[in-house]
This record gives sequence, structure tokens and C-alpha cells, in this order.
Amino acid sequence: MKQLSLLIILFTSLLSAQENYTISGTIKDVNNGETVFGASAYFKDTTTGVSSNEYGFFSLTAPKGTYTLIVSYMGYTDYSKTIVLDQNQSFDIELTENSTQLDEVVITSEESEQVSIKKPQMSVTKLNATTIKQMPVVLGEVDLIKSIQMLPGVTNNGEASSGFNVRGGAADQNLVLLDEAIIYNTSHLLGFFSVFNADAIKDVKLYKGGIPARFGGRVSSVLDVRQKDGNNKEFALTGGVGIISSRLAAEGPLYNDKGSFLVAGRSSYAHLFLKMAGEKNSLSFYDLNLKTNYNINDSNKIFLSGYFGRDNFDFSGNFKSNYGNLSGNLRWNKIFNEKLFSNLSLIYSKYDYQVIFDAEQLDWVSDIKNYNVKYDFKYFTSPKISFDFGASTIYYEFNPGEVKPTGDDSSINYLKLDQKRALESGLYLNAEHKITDVLTAEYGIRLSTFSRLGGQTLNEYENNQPVVYNDVLGVYESGTAIGETVYKKDDEIESYSNLEPRLALSYQINENSSVKASYNKVSQYIHLLSNTASVSPLDVWAPSGKFIKPQIADQFAMGYFRNLRDNSLALEAEVYYKTVDNRIDYIDGSDLIGKNNIETQILNGESRAYGLELLLRKSKGDFTGWLAYTLSKSEQRALGGNAGGPGINNGNWYNTAYDRTHDISFTGAYKWNDKWTFGTNLVFQTGRPATFPNGQYQYEGQSIASYSERNANRLTNYHRLDISAIYTPNRKPDNKLRGEWMFGIYNVYNRKNAASISFGQNKDSGENEATRTAIFGIVPSVTYNFKF
Repeated sequence: MKQLSLLIILFTSLLSAQENYTISGTIKDVNNGETVFGASAYFKDTTTGVSSNEYGFFSLTAPKGTYTLIVSYMGYTDYSKTIVLDQNQSFDIELTENSTQLDEVVITSEESEQVSIKKPQMSVTKLNATTIKQMPVVLGEVDLIKSIQMLPGVTNNGEASSGFNVRGGAADQNLVLLDEAIIYNTSHLLGFFSVFNADAIKDVKLYKGGIPARFGGRVSSVLDVRQKDGNNKEFALTGGVGIISSRLAAEGPLYNDKGSFLVAGRSSYAHLFLKMAGEKNSLSFYDLNLKTNYNINDSNKIFLSGYFGRDNFDFSGNFKSNYGNLSGNLRWNKIFNEKLFSNLSLIYSKYDYQVIFDAEQLDWVSDIKNYNVKYDFKYFTSPKISFDFGASTIYYEFNPGEVKPTGDDSSINYLKLDQKRALESGLYLNAEHKITDVLTAEYGIRLSTFSRLGGQTLNEYENNQPVVYNDVLGVYESGTAIGETVYKKDDEIESYSNLEPRLALSYQINENSSVKASYNKVSQYIHLLSNTASVSPLDVWAPSGKFIKPQIADQFAMGYFRNLRDNSLALEAEVYYKTVDNRIDYIDGSDLIGKNNIETQILNGESRAYGLELLLRKSKGDFTGWLAYTLSKSEQRALGGNAGGPGINNGNWYNTAYDRTHDISFTGAYKWNDKWTFGTNLVFQTGRPATFPNGQYQYEGQSIASYSERNANRLTNYHRLDISAIYTPNRKPDNKLRGEWMFGIYNVYNRKNAASISFGQNKDSGENEATRTAIFGIVPSVTYNFKF
């Protein structure tokens, strides 16, 4: 009888499984055929719903029956269709934009209001790349990096500084991806602009926490940027003409409408005006985005995308410099069936720079490049659970520097620092599981491995200590080298492996609110060597090895999320706590230039960051925007350990260079009528930490400054107000050209925010004085944008 009962239960479950059917397909934009990432597809009046993946693919499984399928996405009209689900079905869905503007600023947390309450993923922001245009920006250039700095938990190191900082982390702790390719330097013109051309970008997603298991390699955040595929409906031109730069993008169908292409370029011409004005110094940049795709059949599609960007500087009489990124990605999308989707990618990335010192007749070159193979799968198992799994391998080549003479001076020595190689691999499994109608979990595990490969010579040190403490002088200095070890190319210098669990939970209180919690562990195996607060083109990347350990981060976060006023308002509140082990720091007086043995300049330490983030956003109506506030603390320490001594800053915790106690930002856009739209940014931040002298003493007739504890002081508070106005002229219905004028004023009240404060003596009076350096005052701009 017991066996019969078991058979009945088994038969019933099998019959139930047979009564489940799946609907799948790809969600696209009706106007240009672009796939839509993060659209919500769900059956009305049920709890069954999913979001489209990075390539627009979705899969819904439900019991046999009749349903109303709803597909929604911010900025588009909802799609609705009655579905008789009595068999597996597959078809594409095209969404229609509900706005006629050239571009729009649309920012959403996670994918869309309908699912943000239910999904477990938190600490994630998605910028819809019909994009950022209404936000006032310096010199009129739309800038993705500066846009995300208006979000809670995201800052930078001041005006015209490269990179960005997330939840108290350093710029090198952010994984920045452009079509899956790693971008090592995100700046043009030393931080005035970013490398991302808004005309070529489709989607942007920033993970501040709750990082899915498919990502690894950085301990602070992931910025996932996707390029447009190209309009497969018709040929189109988009561009703009600004004060110091212009841009042009062309896209259209290819291969008898079985594919499409995108070519987008930007170039600055400020250097031409400088020459006309008799200025000897010159600076410029250009970049190029390329992409094409081809539909082999309904189940197979290939993509080829690339990016190339370059900056050039010529400071007459001193030095010339150029630097840039190069990347390419060949991808193959395959739909195995209505439930299984895969993507195979072959990726190449390179960042390099060159500096020519005219006076010294020296030419310095350096680069980092990697080759990456990754294979990702998405499996929609049932209405309640779906899986992501895959593997990746990255091979790195580090060239920290090569210096050679440019002239005929034979006394100048040729210097070539040791090249380094490494291999980083990852294997992951991630699941999104709807446990009950109100409780959803996302959990996963990533196994990461790293091998520092041979092919170089490493010093051996007395007592295995590359840094030692000098008790007499009270300073750290290089350890005593007692020999060398030569590693062949097929040797393994050091290896590491780490298990990285990820977990996120969402409990839905009611239809309009939920609480969420997340934990993630992430490992970072490569490090940016820089003892300056901001990223510079001359920074050098280095792999973990015998003396530099991988950074290991643990982050906990909790949050409350609520939709208000029929989803027109949303409130998000999050708290987080993050620790990072093996965060390297630099001994006082460290010199990183031209060092083969960088381990003699650093100590391994730790960092921690914690804070509160609030975001109130309005996404519907004539007025849209958000108000963000962050209260946070970011600090680090490095003890002496086996090197002896008290450590850096006497072993005490001290502020990191990216610590901001208070950070308030407001971004708003008001559509007055069909012709005029107005925008504004308002920013306030606590001043950046700095180390100032607190006294001086006389030694052999010279005044020597003594300094306070590391980063114990701060620059003055940072604040500014920006405004913009977009004018869209009337156009005839048969005129395909759409244009608009964008007028902006950056820093309206001409605030001279301090980029740095230097101390010295007045040459005339001999008295001590402080000098504040500011990058920008008030900056007006005008740009003409067009689309054809």
C-alpha cells in the first residue's frame, strides 16, 4: 500500500510537470530592433514573471491555461497579449517608446518598478541608455561616469579626476566592462570626459553589492556597459556638435536584414583653438566604437564589437604623452531550447601609455593586456527557479615599464622592468529561487583561481622581509636582498584559490514594499600601484604573488524598498558593512616609478567601509529626478607585522582618500512643453581627506615641515549647482531630421572647489602660506544634437 501511494504521488507530479508549458522569445525595440535588457515579462494576476537577459531573451513557464502576457520596460508602452498556453511557444516581442524626445534621462533601481520590490537583487542601479542627456555636464559632453556619481554610494576624487569610488572603495576595485571587455582607464583628458560615447551605449548596470556569481575579480563594484547592436530596421545617423568636441554615429541593417552594424566616433578639437591662440601646450582625444551582428538562424546569432580610444598631450618643453584602451569581443548566442540560453565570448583588452620626456630624451612605455574566454548559460528550470552557470579564463600580460633614450646621448641607460604573466579562472553557479509568494532568494557560489606565472627573476630577502622597520630612524625601508630566484616561463611562482559565496533575499511585505538582505564575498587578484588619491595615466597594474596577496572582500547589506503613488515615486534605504583583507598601502616616502621590486614599498593591510544610503526618485510625470543621500565611513590600516615597527600611521585606522562623511545630490528634469525641458544638478560632499603639515622645525638652516597623522585633515567641503535647458524646434512631419539645442551652465555660482591645497613659504614675506588649486569655475556650454 505504501509503494502504491508513492507511485500515485510520483505519477501526479509527472502529470503536473507535463501540464506545464513555456513561452520564450526576444524582446526588442520596434523602431530599431535593439534587444531590451531587463524588461519585465509576466502573466497578469499571477506571481510568475522574469526579466529579459542581456540579449533580450526571456522564458516563462506556467501550468496549462489562458493568460494575459504583460511586457513592460521604463520609457516604453506596456505590451499585452492573451496567450493560450497549451504548448511550448516562441516569438519575438517589439515594444514601442512612449516618448518622442531625442533622448531621455531614465534611471531605475533594478529592472523596473513592477519587479523591483519582488526581486532579491539589491544595491543595483540600471541606467536606461535612452540616456543621461538632460543632466547638465561640464563642457556639454554627456558623461556616463559623472552621471553615476550622482547616485548614493558613488563619488569621485574631485573635479577632473579619473575613475569613481563605490562605497568607500578605490577606483581600481571597480570592474568596468564594455561589452564584457575590461576597461582599465575610464577617462579622456585626465578625467574631464569618460571613454563612453552615449550615442553608442544601450544599457548600463552598476552593482554596488549583491554582486551575482558570474562576476568576479574586483572587490568594490561592477559597472556593466553594453553597446547598441545597431538599427536593423533602417539606416540612421546620430550626433552632436559641442564647444570642444563632436560625435557622429551611423547604424543600419546588413546582410539582407539578417544583421546590423554600428559605427560611432568622437573627437575633440580644443588643441586647434590652443594653437590658433599661440598656446604651445596641446591636448586632445578621440575614440571609436564598432559593432556588428549576424542572425545565422532563429537559434544562433554572432556579434563582433570593438572599442579604440586615445588621448594625446604635448606640454611643450617638458613632455609628450599618449594613452588609451583597445578592446574586442567575438560572441556567439545560442538558444538550445525554450529554457536554455548560452553565450560564448572571446575577448581581448589592452591599456597602454607612452611618455616622452623631451629634456631627458627618454621614452617610457607601459601596458597591460588580457585574453579572456568565457561561456555563460541561463537555464529557466521552472516558474519558481532559474539557474546561471558558466566558466571563464583570463590570461594577463603586464608590462610595467620600458625606458629607452630618444636621442644620441650614450650615457642614458636602457631600462626594462620585468614583465609579468598570470592566469585567472572562475567557475560559478547561481540560482534565483521563488521560495514562496513573498520570499525570493538569489544564491550562488564562485570558485576563483589565480596563478602567478614565471618568466622573470625575483629577489630573495633576508628573513623573507622585503620591507623592514629602522628603529633608529623610525621609518620603513627596503629589506636586504640576499639573492635571486630565476623562474622559467613554465614555472608557477604562486597560486591562490578562493570560494566566493553570494546570497540575496527579498521578503515582500505587501504589493508596494519589501525588505532585502545580501551577502557577497569577492576576490581581487590584480592591483593598481599608485600612491596618489586619483587614477592617473601613469599608474601600473601588478598581479598578486609572493609578497602581494589577493584582496578579499566581505560585504553585508540590508534595505527597505517601497513604491509610492502608483509607482510614480520610489523610496530605497540601504545600510552596508564591507571589509577588505590584504589591501596594500604605501610606506611614507614610497617611490613607485621604475621599481622592479615594488614589494619594498608596500605593506599589506586591511580596510573597512560602512554607511547608510537613501534614494527617493520620481519616474513619472512632467517632473522626474531623484534625491540621494549617503552617510558613510571608509578607513584602513596597515600594521607592521613581520616587518616590525608600529605600521603605517602608528597602526591606527585612518581615513581612506575616498572617505566622504556626507554626500547629497539632487538631479531633476522638468518638461515644460514640447519645446523646452529644463534640468539641474545640486551636489554637496564633505571635503576629501588630506594630510597637512602641523608644524615645522629648523635643520641646518632649512625649514622642515612635520605632518599630522595620515589623512587626518580635509579639503574644504565640495558643492556646486548645474543647470541645463534643452530646446527642441518644431519640425515638419515629413522631415526625418530631428534636432535639439542643449544649453548648460556648470557650477552656476562659480564655486572654486579645492582640488588640492599646497603649503609653502611666501617668497617676499617669508611667511608660511597655503595655496588652494581649483580646476573649474563657472563653465557655460552649448551643444547641438541631431538624429536622422
